[in-house]
Amino acid sequence: MLPSKVDMDTKKEPLMEITVKAVVLGIVLSVVLGAANAYLGLFAGMTVSASIPAAVVSMGVLRLFQRSSILENNIVQTAASAGESLAAGVIFTLPALVIMGFWQEFDFFWVTIIAGFGGMLGVLFTIPLRRSLIVKDKLQFPEGVATAEVLQTGHEGGKSVTCIAQAAVVAGLYKLGAKGFGFWPEMVEGARRLSGSIAYFGTNLSPALLSVGYIVGLNIAALVFIGGAINWMIAIPICAGMNEWATYPEGHDLAGQMMSALDYAGYLWSAKTRYLGVGGMLLGGLWTIVQMRKSLLGGIRSGLLAWRKSAAGLEEIPRTEKDMPMKWVLILIMVSIVPLILVYQVFVKDLSVTLPMAVIMLLAGFVFSAVSAYMAGLVGSSNTPISGVTIATIVVASLFLVLLMGRGNTNGPAAAVIISSVVCCAAAIANDNMQDLKTGYLVKATPWKQQVMQIIGTLSSALVIAPVLMLLYKAYGFKGQAGAAPDALAAVQANLIASVAQGVFQGNLPWNFIYIGMLLAAGIIMLDGYLRSKNSSFRTPVLAVAIGIYLPFELSVPIFAGGLIHQAVQAFHRSKNLDKNQIEQSNRNGLLYASGLITGEALMGILLAIPILLLKRIDVTLPCWNSDTLLKDFLGFLNIDLPWQLPIGAILGLILLLIITYQLLKVGIVKE
Repeated sequence: MLPSKVDMDTKKEPLMEITVKAVVLGIVLSVVLGAANAYLGLFAGMTVSASIPAAVVSMGVLRLFQRSSILENNIVQTAASAGESLAAGVIFTLPALVIMGFWQEFDFFWVTIIAGFGGMLGVLFTIPLRRSLIVKDKLQFPEGVATAEVLQTGHEGGKSVTCIAQAAVVAGLYKLGAKGFGFWPEMVEGARRLSGSIAYFGTNLSPALLSVGYIVGLNIAALVFIGGAINWMIAIPICAGMNEWATYPEGHDLAGQMMSALDYAGYLWSAKTRYLGVGGMLLGGLWTIVQMRKSLLGGIRSGLLAWRKSAAGLEEIPRTEKDMPMKWVLILIMVSIVPLILVYQVFVKDLSVTLPMAVIMLLAGFVFSAVSAYMAGLVGSSNTPISGVTIATIVVASLFLVLLMGRGNTNGPAAAVIISSVVCCAAAIANDNMQDLKTGYLVKATPWKQQVMQIIGTLSSALVIAPVLMLLYKAYGFKGQAGAAPDALAAVQANLIASVAQGVFQGNLPWNFIYIGMLLAAGIIMLDGYLRSKNSSFRTPVLAVAIGIYLPFELSVPIFAGGLIHQAVQAFHRSKNLDKNQIEQSNRNGLLYASGLITGEALMGILLAIPILLLKRIDVTLPCWNSDTLLKDFLGFLNIDLPWQLPIGAILGLILLLIITYQLLKVGIVKE
């Protein structure tokens, strides 16, 4: 059994914290979870924290060694979670350069520099905030607390690893059946023209999206769904009714003919209504900064004061309060800035623009890293809207660069995207870093050692993120780019970043929709303030709704379903006379199973990309056995002619997904 906190405080021998096996395992998990989260983010537009799954896997592996400690497990999950956080920062931004046509592929050298040094800035920017946000203000940091609880109950590690592994196998096989063999579709959707307007509904058949909803809970999942309904069930029908029905453009097989209802709904979302979400995320991000200004400034002052006292020898700091020395923080910041300035100069080729870009990067990176860290303390890493941070950055950077470079500059949108990519990587890592430091605070780890492992995990993931992006891009492609396939990865945030950057420089952003989105966000902010004054358990954080407005609706539906499952589990627990430990263990089991479903589907998506890419190179496609075609052929062989067309593939996929849903519900409910 792993040692308790009391054991660690009273031991005479040196504590095992950063060890060879912990570093190696941390790097491996950082790479694996980073790759999985890259796929999930490009596919679903959302990512989730991997701290708890990383902690569970770490415990399962380290138990194979004779000597291991809770602090080693903490070090492993610290490095591992950095990899998945960095993936979010990269996939939200850098694919925009490919979608815009600025890059033809992901260059390993430049992607690694942007991701690695941008992420390292995120670690360094939050070091002065640790004492204020964790020790002084004692913010909740829900995932950090949950991870600490998992580490404390490490004797259950083997059983928990089995739970994750079983879920991963189930989700992987489901993904293989859908994407690999085509036995059932990955998405079911339909639309009809009604009196000049549109009625639409669709859903993705994905265990990973279901699990995302389960992890974030009903409140956030419902808001994402409401945002989607506002766009697809209100805004798009209104736009369709107010405008002449569009025809297919030149170059299309049906050029000149009226668009189908489904295609027209997608066109209206892409060209107009998704910018309602842009306005919502822009105002929401700025509002968050305004709300947090006092706490941010107080945290910075507290961290710098503690450093001055320590440097002057006025205060003896215990091991559990020792951060990385401020001298080294400043040195590493300078080391990180230099290669990033090189990136700017290579792509912009104008030093008078490069230096202001570096200043914007530093200021925005620090501010938004602090904002992200603070939001993690309030709502957790999975609920922190890094998208809103990135949108605010791209708008500010684009407007500023227009003044420096002029409207119509071909390199301008790319320059704005590169700035936002560094800021997004920094904010994502800062968000994760504070969660891990909260875990370390609870299990009495050494902060500076965790900060070192954050840097190691960040750089490890940065070395593999470019090959993963290239693999996914070559195998699936991204929606929004010329010639994208219907099953291309959504790359939601990257498409948004590309559209905003190009729109600012070309002067063709649909500002009317952005302004309406900002007004809608203002109303949601006022509603949230009212609910807060009433101490309501249901709140309306504006960025959750804005993300829902921007997401394709078929992604919101399974997320909402997952939230309903989570609520059903909670309702069952409330109806029984259960003790706190039983409920916590049951909640943890559900979380681990959901995390396993996400990991399994994501990893299978990456593995399938390899044969898809190889076969594309020799102009061969994967064999695909469509269930509807197989049924039709079978009935024809039996001389049976049905008067209706059964969507057997969709029915089969839905039945299997319901079985997975039942299993998730079963695992989440405590066994009496």
